[in-house]
Amino acid sequence: MAGLLLGPLVRYVDEDSATVWVETGRPCVVEVVCEGGAGRGTAHTWQIAGHHYALVTLVGLRPGTTIPYRVLLDGHQVWPSPDDRYPPSSIRTLPAPGDDAPLQVAFGSCRWAAPPSDASHDPVGPDALDTLATRIAADPGGERPDVLLLLGDQVYADHTSEAIRRWLAARRDLRQPPGGQVADFEEYTRLYYESWLDPDVRWLLSNVPSCMIFDDHDVIDDWNTSEAWQERMRATPWWEERVLAGLMSYWVYQHLGNLSPAELMADPLFAQVRKAGDGTALLREFVAQADADPAFTRWSYRRDLGRVRLLMVDTRASRVLPEDRRAMLDEREWAWLRKQAQDGPGGYDHLLIGASLPWLLPHAIDDVERWNAALCAGERGPRWARIAEKLRQRGDLEHWSAFPRSFQALTELVAEAGAGPDAPATVCVLSGDVHHAYVAEPLWPEGGQQPDARVLQLTCSPVHNSVPASIKLGFRFGWSGAGRRVGRWFARHARVGRQGRIEPASIDWRKTGGPWFGNQLMTLTLRGRGASVRLDQARRGADGEPRLEPALDTEINTEVGTPAGP
Repeated sequence: MAGLLLGPLVRYVDEDSATVWVETGRPCVVEVVCEGGAGRGTAHTWQIAGHHYALVTLVGLRPGTTIPYRVLLDGHQVWPSPDDRYPPSSIRTLPAPGDDAPLQVAFGSCRWAAPPSDASHDPVGPDALDTLATRIAADPGGERPDVLLLLGDQVYADHTSEAIRRWLAARRDLRQPPGGQVADFEEYTRLYYESWLDPDVRWLLSNVPSCMIFDDHDVIDDWNTSEAWQERMRATPWWEERVLAGLMSYWVYQHLGNLSPAELMADPLFAQVRKAGDGTALLREFVAQADADPAFTRWSYRRDLGRVRLLMVDTRASRVLPEDRRAMLDEREWAWLRKQAQDGPGGYDHLLIGASLPWLLPHAIDDVERWNAALCAGERGPRWARIAEKLRQRGDLEHWSAFPRSFQALTELVAEAGAGPDAPATVCVLSGDVHHAYVAEPLWPEGGQQPDARVLQLTCSPVHNSVPASIKLGFRFGWSGAGRRVGRWFARHARVGRQGRIEPASIDWRKTGGPWFGNQLMTLTLRGRGASVRLDQARRGADGEPRLEPALDTEINTEVGTPAGP
């Protein structure tokens, strides 16, 4: 009899349809059956590298309802199990158009898998996703996010746990590169098992729809930092298999679930893989072309959640790395992003841009990254360019400000999307990566285009990871006045803005909340044209039990020119 290895994960959900993802132990027919005959979907599994998967589509669901469901493999129920201690899993559809129900969007990034044993010995503290699951399970009819945005580093291919390293050591010689890091598709599957078989997280993902995008650790730290970095990695004997396995596993475990039923129906690769039964060769060829040419495919995607538009942006695989054309996104990706932001004027009340890397950083870090970009471009000659490239790779200097033209392009896109009589109430850039949380707001120059929307940078990470004291001090300094003065010195050294090759940012910004450190999730609540933001931190109480405690809970005033934070 077929068994359920991983899942179910509720992925796409709208007013009347949903998709549910599973991994099974052998080929079978997967059924998802909603309680009371509210809906049913069936799919045959398909195979990648000896593993069996299915993505089941359900249609004809009722808007604004919470529907318990079961999963059957070849007619035998495998979810929920008879001894399950959690409430039944359910699918909650979006409300019908015109319904004024609020939409809750929770987001975060950087989740190092929790130890599978006693969580009280977790060296990095309570897992925010585990803690969210515990809170929802204790009150199934209470508050829960309508969608969960996981903004990168869902797995850590380059920082594996002790349990994974023991498994790797039984499989190959860890004295040979890449050592204790994962090397191929089979090893990637172990990362997903470790992360998504965590009982609390497994139950959470079986209930709350999720949207995902990769960041560097899903493949390797500082993935696609620069052309020199890429050339160095491609020269190693193990890199090709690693990056192809990373993209293959991302397509299977994360990307497919981001797509709507209509997009899945129109996806030629998905159709070919299902028809072939074993799609390993097809998928491998596809990701090899994607790695070689950023314009070959698009990992970014759009989701409309009622009158809230979400644009999830790939800031890793779509990079253009030659120094004279360096860009965060290739031209086709930029054209797609602009079109989605402008499509249907007046068609949405809020625009959310999900980008794993923050647009607005602490000022000192922004200035240092622009300084580094100028030196790498040759502003101070070849010797400084070589030094700067080493610093870029060692210091993780590869955010939006390290791609100054792309920073400016995103700034202009945000301003255009937020301007005009049909502008949304808010334009929020949602990010993670930097292991702290904060709220920042751009200050638009007088005489330039002034958005009518309230524009915010909302950053939240990690979900579950450590933050060394040195990093905390560095980010606090980066936001300080002294840090800003140091950053300006770096900018002057690189001739930034003085007829040099790199222009300074065309806007200023202010931090209106934070920085906060710890394992945390941020939640936007959107109702009509109103909005509020809350930051919950996972902390252990006096009784030793983890709970989510609010560090920020405030309304967002959608009138431009009023404070955004506390």
